[in-house]
Amino acid sequence: MRQTLMAGAATALVGRAALAESKLPDICVFSKHLHWLDYNASARFAADIGFNGLDLTVRPNGHVLPENAERDIPAAAEAARKADIRIMMLTTEIDDAENKIQQTILKTAAALRVPYYRMAWLKYDEQLSVEKNLQQFRRKLLALAELNEKLGIRGAYQNHAGANLGSPVWDIARLLNDINSPWLGCQYDIRHAVVEGANAWPLGLKLAAPHINTLDIKDFQWAKINGKWQVQNVALGEGMVDFKRFFKLLYQAGVKRETPICLHFEYDLGGADKGAKSITVAPEVVKNAMKRDLAALKSLLQSA
Repeated sequence: MRQTLMAGAATALVGRAALAESKLPDICVFSKHLHWLDYNASARFAADIGFNGLDLTVRPNGHVLPENAERDIPAAAEAARKADIRIMMLTTEIDDAENKIQQTILKTAAALRVPYYRMAWLKYDEQLSVEKNLQQFRRKLLALAELNEKLGIRGAYQNHAGANLGSPVWDIARLLNDINSPWLGCQYDIRHAVVEGANAWPLGLKLAAPHINTLDIKDFQWAKINGKWQVQNVALGEGMVDFKRFFKLLYQAGVKRETPICLHFEYDLGGADKGAKSITVAPEVVKNAMKRDLAALKSLLQSA
């Protein structure tokens, strides 16, 4: 009887774990970190680790070159299918709805039912006022939103640290609120938000929340290197991002729990972190790092 009860308890525990796992959002790996592998090998590598898919780089020096998109995105998608994962999103330099190559990228991805793409960062013109810049950005974003709707693919603008559109978050949130299209949203990156707004990032998160359609996850710390304070990327949970608070505020703000996530690995991994075509560490080093961070992310999500 005792053995039966213990077996039943073990089964219940496994069942609860499986249920918790099933409630997690889809998590993909940024294919920049797999440039040293071809489409088939990178898809198998990601699947072996436990990712649901890939965020495929379609840009200069990416996994797919923009001019080869019509041929190579389907090849990458087929490789993912064979590995029982999928292309969840693209990372691109798309910024012009009239550009023929960029149109081809989106048409090809949409035909393959890739749901999202990340667009290029838009740079402020220092010769113009902030308001004039925002007016110009709005025209570009509105045109892309209209193209996205026509093709059936959703665009996402990443808030990246620096001095571009989206760096302070309020600016891209304002434009997306004004355009108000379900076909154009924000790929919210908490690492970059904390870099630019150490204590104020929750305010930007609240502004952007209604438009967040994808998430980027990575971590960092400030380090003094050669006498200068610089951002240093680190493994998930080893840096300054308060992920427990982030996920709590994210979901309180109304962002759906099924919002897909792209996990980045920007810390030293023998070149894999920088998108190198060959790496200086054993593949197992990269695989173990990815497994560790993926497990850490799933644990955070399960407790959020």
